[in-house]
Amino acid sequence: MRIRIGFFIGLAVGYYFGAKAGRERYEQMKQVLGHARGSGPMEKAGAVVSLGIQRFLQEPATPASEVVSTRVARN
Repeated sequence: MRIRIGFFIGLAVGYYFGAKAGRERYEQMKQVLGHARGSGPMEKAGAVVSLGIQRFLQEPATPASEVVSTRVARN
């Protein structure tokens, strides 16, 4: 029960301070996030993730028995 009360108190405090900060602060944070999304490192990370997903979807899954036998053979 204490966790629930603490959770709702935290929500209320967060809502209060968020509302107090207002629209200006929201627009400022939105602008900063927009710049971060368009930065080189973020674009590179996105490309790496999408390439990994494409490879994962294209390659057939290796049966678990093959993986185990390969690892046992190495040791």
